[in-house]
Amino acid sequence: MAFINDDFLLKTNTAKRLYHGVAEGLPIVDYHCHIPPREIAEDRRFSDISQIWLGGDHYKWRLIRMTGAPEEEITGDCDPRVKFRHFAEALPLAIGNPMYHWTHLELSRYFDCDEILCPDTADEIFEHCNRVLARPDMSAKGIIRRSNVRMIGTTDDPADSLEWHEKIAEDSGFKTLVLPSFRPDKAVNIDKPGFSDYIKKLGEVSETDTGTAAGVMEALAKRIEFFAAHGCRAADHGLDYAVYSPAGAAEVEEIFKRAMNGEAVDSASAEKYKTAMILFCAREYAERGIVMQIHYNCQRTVNSRYTALLGADTGFDCIRVKNSGEAICGLLDALDREGKLPRTVLYSLDPSDNALLDSIAGSFPGEGRIQKVQHGAAWWFNDTKTGMEAQLKSFANLSLLGGFIGMLTDSRSFLSYTRHEYFRRILCNLIGEWVEAGEYPDDGKYLEKIVGGICFGNAEEFFGLKR
Repeated sequence: MAFINDDFLLKTNTAKRLYHGVAEGLPIVDYHCHIPPREIAEDRRFSDISQIWLGGDHYKWRLIRMTGAPEEEITGDCDPRVKFRHFAEALPLAIGNPMYHWTHLELSRYFDCDEILCPDTADEIFEHCNRVLARPDMSAKGIIRRSNVRMIGTTDDPADSLEWHEKIAEDSGFKTLVLPSFRPDKAVNIDKPGFSDYIKKLGEVSETDTGTAAGVMEALAKRIEFFAAHGCRAADHGLDYAVYSPAGAAEVEEIFKRAMNGEAVDSASAEKYKTAMILFCAREYAERGIVMQIHYNCQRTVNSRYTALLGADTGFDCIRVKNSGEAICGLLDALDREGKLPRTVLYSLDPSDNALLDSIAGSFPGEGRIQKVQHGAAWWFNDTKTGMEAQLKSFANLSLLGGFIGMLTDSRSFLSYTRHEYFRRILCNLIGEWVEAGEYPDDGKYLEKIVGGICFGNAEEFFGLKR
C-alpha cells in the first residue's frame, strides 16, 4: 500500500466517513498566503522541481541546513539537481516533521508519484517531476485550478500598485478570486530600519504629506480605500509582540518626529506609536468590513551573520515568549467600546498562548455574527500534526469549534494547498475519535455542518465571499 493512501491519518470509520464524504471535495479558501500575484498574473511555469519546491521555501532550507549542507548548495546559484539531492538526503531523517508528510502529499497529488523520496530515488523523482511540470496544466494558474481554490488572499504592501491583481481580474477564464490583503508593517514598525524612507514612499504613492503622524494616518486611509476597491477582504499586522500603550496625539507626533529626524526610538515610545497606528487602521477596517489579522510573538532574524548574508525571511526566526494577553485585551476592548472592532483573527507563534487566545476570543462576541474574534490556525512552527491537534483541542475546550474558519497555507509555494488536505484529515480524525469514544453523538447532520463549516463554509462567510 502506498504511504499516502486514501485513509492516510484517518484512524476510525467516522473519520473516514467525514473526510471522504464531506471535507475532501470542498473548495479551499486560502485567506492568508505569500504567493506573488505577479506569478499568477503571468501564469508562471517552472523549469524543474527544485525551482518550485526549493526556490523560496525557508521551511525546506532549514531542514537541509540542519544536515550540515553548504549554504551555496541550498540557496545559492548551483545545479538544481544538487539542491534536490540535499533535500532528498535530509527528508528521511525528518520523522515526525510535517515536512515529511507535506512532501509526499505534494508528490502524490501533483505528480502522481507514490515513491518515497530518499537518496536512492532522488534522481528518478527529479526527472519524473520535471516531465510532469512540462505539462500544460502545471502552470501557476493550472495548479490553482487543480487544487480547487475558491479564494487566495495575498500579502501586499500599502504602497503596492495592485497592478497584478488587476491583470488577474481581467482573465475571465480564471475563476479563483485573488484578492489583496493590506500589510502595513513598514508604516507601523517605527523602530525598524528604513522606516523614514518608507514613510516618504507612502506619501508619494498616496499623494499625501506624510511629514506628520496624522499625515501617515491619512495616507493609510487612502490606501485602505484603494485596496477595498480592489476587493480586499483582510489586513494583517505582523508584530514582534502585541502592543497596547495609548498616548495622546501630541505625544505620538513627537515620537514620529524623532524617528523621521533619524533619532533612536526606545521601545516604550515605539509601542505608543504602533498602538496609535493599529487602532487607526482597525477603525478603517471596521468601516469597510475588512478582517484584521494579528500575528505576534515571533523573534525574527536571530542569526545576524546569516541575515546579513541572505536577508530576512530566509529561515532564521524563532518563537518569542512574551505575555501579550493584557495588550491584546486592551486593544480589542478599546475598539469594542467605540463600536469599531473589526472581525479579528489572532495568531501567536508561542503555542502556550492557545488557551489565552481562545479565552480572549470568547470575551468579544459579535451580535449577529458567529465567532467575531477568532483564534487563527496553528501558525508556522505550530503548523504540525501535534500543533494543529493542540490548537483544535484548545479551541474546542474554550471556544466554539464549529465556528472556526479553518486552515491557510501561509506559504510562497503553489504546491502548498495540500496543507489544507493535511489539516482536513487531522480535523476529521480528531472529531472521529471523539465520536467513537462516545464524547459526541454520531449525528450526521451536525457533524457534516461542523466539518463543512471549518473546512470551507465558515471562512466563506467570515471573509464575505458568498455569492
